[in-house]
Amino acid sequence: MRFHLDAPAGRARNGFGRRRRFLHNERVRALSGDRSRQVVVTGVFPLLGLVMLGLAIAIDVVTPATGPGVDLAPGFGSPYAATGAIFGLCSGVVLAQNRRQAFGWVLGGIGVFWSLDGLAQSYVRFGIRQDEVLAGINLALWFLNRIGAFLPMTLALMLLIFPTGALPTGRWGTIGRATLATMALAGLLAVLAPANGRVTDVALPPGVDLDAGSLPLPVALIEVALPAAVLMSVLGVLVAMASVVARYRASAGLERDRLRWLAWAVVVMAVLISLSSFSDLSAVRDGSLFLLTVLPAIAMTIGIVKPQVVPVVDLLLGTLVFSVLAVVLVAVDLLIVAAIDLALADSLSQKQVVLVVLLPTVLLYGPLRMRLSVLIRRLVLGERDAPYDVVANLASTLERSDEPAEALAAVAESVASTFGIGYVRVEVDRLDGERMTATRGTRPHAVRELPIIYRDQEVGRVVLQVRGLRSWLSSRDEQLLADLVRQAVTALRTSQLAAALQDNRERLVVAREEERRRIRRDLHDGLGPSLSGVVYQLESARLLVAKDPVAARETIETLSGHVQDVVADVRRLVHDLRPPALDDRGLVGALTQLAERMGVEGTAVRVEADDLGSLPAAVEVAVFRIVGEALTNIGRHAAAETASVRLVREPATLLVEVADDGVGIAPEAQAGVGLISLRERAAELGGRSEVLCPPSGGTLVRAWLPLSYASEATSS
Repeated sequence: MRFHLDAPAGRARNGFGRRRRFLHNERVRALSGDRSRQVVVTGVFPLLGLVMLGLAIAIDVVTPATGPGVDLAPGFGSPYAATGAIFGLCSGVVLAQNRRQAFGWVLGGIGVFWSLDGLAQSYVRFGIRQDEVLAGINLALWFLNRIGAFLPMTLALMLLIFPTGALPTGRWGTIGRATLATMALAGLLAVLAPANGRVTDVALPPGVDLDAGSLPLPVALIEVALPAAVLMSVLGVLVAMASVVARYRASAGLERDRLRWLAWAVVVMAVLISLSSFSDLSAVRDGSLFLLTVLPAIAMTIGIVKPQVVPVVDLLLGTLVFSVLAVVLVAVDLLIVAAIDLALADSLSQKQVVLVVLLPTVLLYGPLRMRLSVLIRRLVLGERDAPYDVVANLASTLERSDEPAEALAAVAESVASTFGIGYVRVEVDRLDGERMTATRGTRPHAVRELPIIYRDQEVGRVVLQVRGLRSWLSSRDEQLLADLVRQAVTALRTSQLAAALQDNRERLVVAREEERRRIRRDLHDGLGPSLSGVVYQLESARLLVAKDPVAARETIETLSGHVQDVVADVRRLVHDLRPPALDDRGLVGALTQLAERMGVEGTAVRVEADDLGSLPAAVEVAVFRIVGEALTNIGRHAAAETASVRLVREPATLLVEVADDGVGIAPEAQAGVGLISLRERAAELGGRSEVLCPPSGGTLVRAWLPLSYASEATSS
């Protein structure tokens, strides 16, 4: 019987196990297939680029040094194929992170295009010989001379669609479409334009067709249109470079971090274009062209995959320093060469001319580089590279500032001038709950807030603009900003504490004298006459005891009620000095009495307390008042169902916590009289307090009251 009952269960378990293994195997196969597709997608463009680069190099190696093909296609094709291979590798990196990234696919297609162009050039150089041509040479020649005209357009396309893979929206989207359309027309003209005898100095063998796919356009039109097409292609690339700078200035967040890399590449491109224009060496021009095409792709790949890998602002500043330095040194060398050519051209040998040109360059490089670095960093980033001077100047300004508002304005001015930021707003919360603000500049559309922390508490915030190169802060800049704000907060807090101390001293003196006057008035006008009346009635009763015992008895009975009134007055005086519940029930009992009263009003309150031991009288009164104020606020504003009071004695402090499950406090709500009174009662004993709204809801009031000084006062 037992076997019969277990058998179905066993079969059920075995069936479930087979299904679970089947589902597991299906998931493994699905993940394996997904990884396989990822590997294929990631590796297809790098593989194609490397294969075509290898073919181009192999063809260039076996190509003769001279020949009609070499004359018709000067320069090796492998550098162009290498450019395509680098594009393919960058595409693989981008797609490895996200194969749905449209920019990665476009970059891979552009890489294949450049690789084909380089391979076509190598094949044209190798395949056109003195007396024969290899198969497919006209197709390669057509691709090289005509389809290759679209190469500048691919570079502009990369700059325009980064980082989303689509053209930007708005004005620059319209400009980008117009630019690409113009460059496409220029490339189409190169595809359709006939040679018209432009290649006359190369003896081509039979079978080479330079006009494959062209239209019989007039020579006059071609002579004007082709230079215009070249000019439009160059201008298209420049417009795309300008769009990068404009979009970077208008961007924010992650897009800004990505565009910052491309902006740096655009700066390098501008420098390379400027410097290569001074040189007639083909190696310099080829190297500049290679960097012009490769560097943006690498920068864009880093911008998409890991934009925070290195501080790109440092790269940008270093590029600017090198660019200005290179321009200055080239200008100095040109002036020296011109002077030598005018005055000493016949008296100096070539080696001496080279030495005379290099010597000033070597002598100027070091000092000029240091001065340019300081100047450019100051112009671009402000005074942040001289932190000691900035902190010292602010300290001097704060010493001369008498009013807190003036000191806060000095901080805003110092932050703005130090970092070169157009908008700065500094907000500091005063001890009384009010907020002080100082603003410099006009608030932009996009800003960010940095908290101001003082003694592990947030006491304010700094609001800065987001856009602009100067708004970027490195860790060192953030430390400098923290030092500046810390000085200001320390000065403001010191000023506020000094003012609060003086105010408290005045209030203490006034309160003490007012309390003395009240007690004197109560004793003189109330208790004194009452006691005098008691004495008078006692004397009357004494005189009546022998003569009229009944009247004496009535007088004593009347006197008993009068004495009870006097006792009530004494109790009232004592109650005003200290809550009697603390002496009658102790601190925990007094708080329990408050909790019971809150329970009658609709909120269930639970009191939890450890073994508190003997507490100073001042601490007991402060705890009673703080808890009473917190419970009053709960009853008036929280709409809570339950609340809890917890007391924990620590080695040097007493922690007081009052929590509820009510509606909490609105972020924009200003501190009321109750919260200010709560903070003041904790501060009077040298303690601190906080009011929080936890994510779970409700309100949490905490106060830490020191026990050391109060205990010493009690023991003494």
